[in-house]
Amino acid sequence: MKLISWNIDSINAALTGTSTRAGETRDVLHKIAGEHPDVIAIQETKLSKNGPTKKHQAVLQELFPEYNVAWRSSVEPARKGYAGTMYLYLNKYTPTVTYPQIGAPETMDDEGRIITLEFPDFFITEVYTPNSGNGLKRLADRQVWDDCYREYLHKLDQQKPVMASGDFNVAHEPIDLAHPENNHHSAGYTDEEREHFTKLLGAGFTDSFRHLNPDKAGAYSWWAQRVITSKQNNSGWRIDYWLVSDRLADKIQDSKMIDSGKRRDHTPIELDINL
Repeated sequence: MKLISWNIDSINAALTGTSTRAGETRDVLHKIAGEHPDVIAIQETKLSKNGPTKKHQAVLQELFPEYNVAWRSSVEPARKGYAGTMYLYLNKYTPTVTYPQIGAPETMDDEGRIITLEFPDFFITEVYTPNSGNGLKRLADRQVWDDCYREYLHKLDQQKPVMASGDFNVAHEPIDLAHPENNHHSAGYTDEEREHFTKLLGAGFTDSFRHLNPDKAGAYSWWAQRVITSKQNNSGWRIDYWLVSDRLADKIQDSKMIDSGKRRDHTPIELDINL
């Protein structure tokens, strides 16, 4: 199977926007479509509680005519048009789609952050992990989220093997960001967030990219959109992952970032696995 995951930062802008960046985003969508993956996971859709509009659906149908769509949006009492996730999967598959609540704090369970696809022999699940925020104001809640999410994945893994993707909003080790020495107290690279990611891997999961590339530096999945030179200088972070149950590690064929050209922010990540 070929699986692709991407934090798109507004699917409305991607599908209907007229800006230069919207055009860059659509170019990446066309590139993904050309790869003909089995499953596409999309984070930070920023859709309304009603999901994709008829116009969105028409564009998606044009881009991905052989795919079914599953989506989850932020709902009250959470912020409108915030976070959100989506799956596109080939219509030859008929997975059971679930929208789990994990007992997360505040409004996190209402922000549309997790969708899970259950296949006969495995789970595919995606997550858009909450950011700890400016001044780390959400760090305490983020740690509770990490505990809840780890427990959720562990429960899935006890039933059948799991492939989990998404924007995990953490660079795990110094090799996973360009300037670790300057970001020790930044959201996404605090001791607490990194320790929780270590615990997640310790619960029975393998970081597929690092499994294949244990010493590869300069490989990132996110570059600051507001810093014009971030991508030119490859001043990035690896905060997007494909994790697999440890017992699937020997089935990983490839795990890589997909080149998104000049577009800053997240780039898609791909997992090829022999199931």
